[in-house]
Amino acid sequence: MKYQGKSHEFLFLEHVSGRAPIEFKMPLASGLMFLWFKKKQKILVDGQSIELYPNQILCTTELHQVATDSFNEVRLIRFNRSFYCIKDHDNEVSCKGLLFYNASGPSIITLPKGEQRKFEMLWEMFSIEMNTADSLQFEMLQMMLKRFIILCTRLYKMQNDLWTLKTKSVDLLRDFNFLVELHFRKHHQVATYAQLLHKSPKTLANFFAQSGMGSPLQIIQERIMLEARRLLRYTDKPIKEIAYEIGYEDVQTFSRAFKQKEGIAPSELREK
Repeated sequence: MKYQGKSHEFLFLEHVSGRAPIEFKMPLASGLMFLWFKKKQKILVDGQSIELYPNQILCTTELHQVATDSFNEVRLIRFNRSFYCIKDHDNEVSCKGLLFYNASGPSIITLPKGEQRKFEMLWEMFSIEMNTADSLQFEMLQMMLKRFIILCTRLYKMQNDLWTLKTKSVDLLRDFNFLVELHFRKHHQVATYAQLLHKSPKTLANFFAQSGMGSPLQIIQERIMLEARRLLRYTDKPIKEIAYEIGYEDVQTFSRAFKQKEGIAPSELREK
């Protein structure tokens, strides 16, 4: 089921068993996607094998390389910024930097048994609205999507021990993740992000230590290495060009950092 508006709004909703549909693979500018797995399956995300279990939801952006030709059984929700912009509506859904544009990698949510019926009912209502073409369809579909995002955000916070944190603390984490996603190619130092957030580097370090989310520097470095792996696997760019693109002044420094982090040289990864 697909909705396409006059201003390039795009929403795709489908229960898939078997071959991956065209709408899953096609390029989509500013595209976001939920993959709600109903059966156990392994897929590749940015070249890394991830095993998903029944009633787990994977959240991806247009930046992620999700590779699979078929699904055991999955429900897909894919939409673009024109349909619903999570940045412009951050005060409504608060998922920026948690579900999507999370510098730590793609987010995974597990649906507890007590929540599964709620999600099933929402999916059914969503499907009904996709087949109801009237003047209110766009607004109703946006409402369904917003509700789905909010439910996923609540579960993400609970399952990552963020529920007990004050709203300002969670917002700091979200804003840091989002800024890293925007600027990791150029800025590699915690101090730069602390300045953008109007915080001291020590304040950031203390917050992340208390939240158990790893250090700010680790998150920055992991995001840089993730991009390096993507470019090595999915492009033909020379290693020297990749090094410059992600903010290294010379290829030797990049190669040392990559090998230290990944345990393998960039050239070896590309050969594999």
